Amino acid sequence: MDIRLGYEIAIECDQDTPVFSLLEIHRDRKADIRKQTKVISSPSVPSRVYEDRYGNFCRRLMAPAGGVRLAYDAIVRDRGLPDDTAPGARQVPVEELPDDVLVYLLGSRYCETDLLSDMAWRMFGNIPTGWERVQAIVDYVHDRLAFGYGYARCTRSAAQAHQERVGVCRDFAHLAIALCRSVNIPARYVNGYLGDIGVPEDPAPMDFSAWFEAYIGDRWYTFDARHHRPRIGRVVVARGRDATDVPLLHTFGQHRLTFFKVWTYEQASHPATHPHKALDRTLSTHLIA
Repeated sequence: MDIRLGYEIAIECDQDTPVFSLLEIHRDRKADIRKQTKVISSPSVPSRVYEDRYGNFCRRLMAPAGGVRLAYDAIVRDRGLPDDTAPGARQVPVEELPDDVLVYLLGSRYCETDLLSDMAWRMFGNIPTGWERVQAIVDYVHDRLAFGYGYARCTRSAAQAHQERVGVCRDFAHLAIALCRSVNIPARYVNGYLGDIGVPEDPAPMDFSAWFEAYIGDRWYTFDARHHRPRIGRVVVARGRDATDVPLLHTFGQHRLTFFKVWTYEQASHPATHPHKALDRTLSTHLIA
């Protein structure tokens, strides 16, 4: 399966402003990129990419006074199968976890294990460890929170989401992560592309999506408390402890978002002229092998 994906994002700023972005396809999927544009900036500004401590590709640039527009377009090969599942996968005891996994047991900015630990043990401590316990947490979060784009708030934490019972995909992920960590299951935050492949098309404008991964059975598995089912066509952009580590765009100064467009769909079933997912012709002409 071929997936067409990309973005176009514009910001305004009153003065020259340092920016870094986490919008590159993760290195785990680089080999699957069949064609892609360069990251196109308007006005044209120099940028460079570095790799952070979590293995994400980050781009640094200076947005000039007035602002900048960034755009990217790609075709990615995907296996076309739902997320892997492994009912019965065991929970790895803390003392056996790899060193680099331990950080994903700790509390973080949006995942307050100290506030949620007692509740998590009361609710999930008697459920069999491993896959069944993670699934119970996913089920609980899915039922606990009501999804709505109007509920978006960039400062909402896992504990606040639990109390308010509303959120967007990042809130579902944060709450599930915090509950998993509270019962000694390593969990990390993921954002990336997730199109309406194998499911009814969502009429809402496309956006980047957030989900999480739990470390059980000696590997990381994908879980999604918002969608509550294995999905086809996820393309990871970045991973971290929570949303703090993987901002799509971070400016060191004030800015205003003036344009935001994301696309991700199966190339064969949605031609470039599809009315809801039409690609900018300038981007299409810049596709390179």
